[in-house]
Amino acid sequence: MAGSLYIIVALITVALIFDFLNGLHDAANSIATVVSTRVLSPEIAVAWAAFFNFIAFLFFGLHVAQTIGTGLIAPDVIDWRVIFGALMGAIAWNLITWWAAIPSSSSHALIGGLVGAGIAKAGTAAVVWKGIFKTGGAILWSPLLGFILALLLWLLVAWLFQRATPLAVDRKFRVMQLGSAAAYSMGHGANDAQKTMGIIAGLLYAEGMLGAEFHVPFWVVITCQAAMGLGTLVGGWRIVKTMGSRITRLKPVQGFCAETAGAATLYLATSFGVPVSTTQTITGAIVGVGAARRVSAVRWGIAGSLLIAWVVTIPAAALIAALFYALATLF
Repeated sequence: MAGSLYIIVALITVALIFDFLNGLHDAANSIATVVSTRVLSPEIAVAWAAFFNFIAFLFFGLHVAQTIGTGLIAPDVIDWRVIFGALMGAIAWNLITWWAAIPSSSSHALIGGLVGAGIAKAGTAAVVWKGIFKTGGAILWSPLLGFILALLLWLLVAWLFQRATPLAVDRKFRVMQLGSAAAYSMGHGANDAQKTMGIIAGLLYAEGMLGAEFHVPFWVVITCQAAMGLGTLVGGWRIVKTMGSRITRLKPVQGFCAETAGAATLYLATSFGVPVSTTQTITGAIVGVGAARRVSAVRWGIAGSLLIAWVVTIPAAALIAALFYALATLF
């Protein structure tokens, strides 16, 4: 039992490292617009985002953690080797894309890792297809909803402030963007931190440490939120430029619309227990405000390259995870 306990503690540590890297990797999603519009300096922006990342657990249920812990891979398939493979596949892919400055999805890396390790152990029978289809559908609807909401919000704001001077609009939305950035950071913390909570709780449940019913202990909740907040505080500066300016140039009013639309999408997904990609969500919203201005304002080549990265993430992380699972079976 002592040896097993050491393995569980080590895996929980690895999971929290992934959570930290998730915050670091996805920090750009929370702060790209507020930094690119120069409403906040990068240093203040990450502190702002980290705080709202951390307090997200106060406002949302744990439906996403339930999906990750029991809704993607059959609980009886999960053991420490599966969790090890899933985490290492996700971490490896996150580091590869961070190094290449590609804003891929940490969420889909973790999902791909979990599925890859589960299939490596028990074949496709390990997969809970209902959960996979629910999560896979979000790849399409989350950026699309972010796009539509941001476009409609931009059109509404443009109509409401059509007689205001550009300077007055800029000043007003510089203040309002603080609120929208906070709202988006809270949505990011709510959806993404729960994925690691689900992994840790799934491991504890598989090892018989949670009793007969799956649940997420409070200490798991608070440590995952803290790890993600710390990762955001460190920041993912390599990706900020891509998210904040290379897709389209933003003004405070556009940053407000993108962040508000992204936050609304994340809140909806979290309430239904759907683990979505914060990267996809905010990218769709940024493209939406750019396209509302004019189609040529969006650098569609870069948006297209991001789409390719999203499609590749799940199978790439799954393959890496399967290799790490195979390595774990040697011990």
